[in-house]
Amino acid sequence: MTDVKVKIPNEIKQIFLFCVVGVVGFVVDTAVLYLLKSILGLYGARGVSFIAAVFSTWLLNRSITFKERRYTHWYQEFAYYFAYMIVGGVINLAIYMLLVAMSSTIAQYPIIGVAAGSVTGMMVNYLSSKFLIFKNK
Repeated sequence: MTDVKVKIPNEIKQIFLFCVVGVVGFVVDTAVLYLLKSILGLYGARGVSFIAAVFSTWLLNRSITFKERRYTHWYQEFAYYFAYMIVGGVINLAIYMLLVAMSSTIAQYPIIGVAAGSVTGMMVNYLSSKFLIFKNK
């Protein structure tokens, strides 16, 4: 029996890892939202959950997805990452807020709004991560 080794292009690996990290970010986002929604309301809790998700995805993307492209100074890298994630986050949060305001079902089950917002912001976040934050130096 011969071993067949398939070489997966780096680009495909990065997209896959970015998506896996995104799923972790989604879980963090949703968990924090559900923990805080009775205290801060659906919008306040989502603001905090978004920040928690950005921090967790930054740690994972810098350690796994783009590990060969890290900044020397982690605080500078996080500042850039957070700033660029705000663009995808604005799209993400706008979709969430729109859906919560328009649908009592989504207001009752906000995970649906989190998912819709996350999917729409993901592509913007991947492109900014790859080409602006973790670009080749």
